[in-house]
Amino acid sequence: MAEKIPFGKSDFKVSQMGMGTYYDPGWIFSAKLLKRQANWENKVAAIKAGVENGVNLIDTAELYESENLVEKAIKPFDREDLFIATKVWPSHFSYDKVIKSCERSLKKLGLDYVDLYQLHFPSRIRDISGTMKAMEHLMDQGKIRNIGISNFDLERTKKAVESLKKYEIASTQMNFSVAHRDIENDLIPYCKENKIAILAYYPLGHGRLVSPDSKTAIVLKEISENHGGKSAPQIALNWFISKYDFVFPIPRASNADHVVENSGSMGWKMSEEEIRKLEQSFN
Repeated sequence: MAEKIPFGKSDFKVSQMGMGTYYDPGWIFSAKLLKRQANWENKVAAIKAGVENGVNLIDTAELYESENLVEKAIKPFDREDLFIATKVWPSHFSYDKVIKSCERSLKKLGLDYVDLYQLHFPSRIRDISGTMKAMEHLMDQGKIRNIGISNFDLERTKKAVESLKKYEIASTQMNFSVAHRDIENDLIPYCKENKIAILAYYPLGHGRLVSPDSKTAIVLKEISENHGGKSAPQIALNWFISKYDFVFPIPRASNADHVVENSGSMGWKMSEEEIRKLEQSFN
């Protein structure tokens, strides 16, 4: 079984790779307005396959309309072994709405608490201090165990950190991959210094890392041969594992075979030279 490491400042150990349950806008529209969740059986099977292959970090959100799928998928497993994360949308950032949104998410997930509750995007109209008061209230009640943010730049991250009175920011979630490394210039150093975990969404670069150009393909082939035939997605996800101990990629879990393949990114590491070559191939 792949190694598990502490999540941020917490003592809870999570897999070095997680699973995301954002599918696409059309799927969300259909699920929300038409009450149709296309291929839901395959998605539930994919999440189950991930847990069975050592992935215990699962990310969802009230926006995604997938919390009920997570509930179905995790039923056979020991709750205490899982790290379940969800998010609240900015239109629900008032004190009362944050609490109601959390309770609604808990009901859909079939849980008494979530391990991580995240602000999905920074609000352009509401001061964060009031929102964080609600998050701290949820912490006090035991309904959430960690507070996170998502899509916050460095300036907003610092403001979020400063707005908490009793607890600390456990994590942030950002668009991050070996092909999209903007946050390495500012947010990564800040999070490392402050022991803030990072959940990396779009870790395969919207498919760019699955179907690379010729320059990257040559490097991937070399790394693959050095590590027993690892696939392009496995190498792309392992880049996080090899380079950082506080960044957790969360590729989408929609196909069981893909999730099992992705889990093969854990349990090994690239050399510093391989990391350098891979990064240079995207320059």
